[in-house]
Amino acid sequence: MAAALASSLALSSTTLRGASDPFKPRFPNLSAKPTNLALAVSPHSHSRHRKTLRISATVSVSSPETRTGPDELAAAILSKVMNSDRGVLLEKEQHKEVAQVAEALQSYCVSEPVKCPLIFGERDVLYCSVPTSPGGGYRSTLGRLVFKTKEMIQVIEAPDIVKNKVSFSAFGFLDGEVSLTAGKLKVLNDKWVQVIFEPPELKVGPLSFRYGGESEVKLQITYIDENIRLGKGSRGSLFVFRRQGESN
Repeated sequence: MAAALASSLALSSTTLRGASDPFKPRFPNLSAKPTNLALAVSPHSHSRHRKTLRISATVSVSSPETRTGPDELAAAILSKVMNSDRGVLLEKEQHKEVAQVAEALQSYCVSEPVKCPLIFGERDVLYCSVPTSPGGGYRSTLGRLVFKTKEMIQVIEAPDIVKNKVSFSAFGFLDGEVSLTAGKLKVLNDKWVQVIFEPPELKVGPLSFRYGGESEVKLQITYIDENIRLGKGSRGSLFVFRRQGESN
C-alpha cells in the first residue's frame, strides 16, 4: 500500500528498503487563408464577332497547424480529468486524449522545472493514467466499495520536504487517512527528482500507527505553471496536479 500510495501522489514508485503515451493533438486552424491563388485568363471564341473570357482558378491551402498555446492546453487537460475520480471513470480513448494534451504541453515546459519555485505548495492529485494506483488497495475496485476517497494531496515545502496524503471515509461514516511524511526531495537532473519517504502512517478514527518500510519514488516534471503540474513516473504513469484553491 505504501509504495502504491507514493507512486500515486506524484511519482511513479519503485520501492526501496522495504518499501502518460505520446499523442499530439491537431487542432484545425480555421483562420488559415488560401494561398497561391493563380488566375489564368484565356480567350475562348464562340463566334466570329464575340469573345468570352474563361477564368480558371487554382487554389492551394496550407496544412492546418497547431496554434493552441499553453493556457488553452492547460484548460483542456483540466476539462478532461475533472470529475473523473482521478481517472477511474475515463475510457481508454479518453486516457489517450489526456496523454495527447499532456504531450503537447510538454513543449511549453520551462527548461529546468526542478529549479522552478512553482513546484512548491499544496496540490490536489486530479488524475493518474493508472487510476487504481493512487491509494493502493484503497483505490482498487473492491477498495472503492468500502473506502470513499475524499481527497489526495501532495505538499512540497522549501527546500526539500514532500508530504503525501490520502483521506477517505470507510463505510460512509468512519474517517481516516494515510500519509507519507518527511520525504526528502533529491534533484537527479534538470527534470527528474527522487523522494525517499518514511513508513506510512494510518489514521482511522482515534487510532494512529505506522506500518511497512521506507519507500522511494521518482518523477519527471513535464510541465508546470501557476495552476497545474504534470509529472511522469519512472514506469510511465502520467499524473496531473492542480494547486489547491484554483477553480479552473
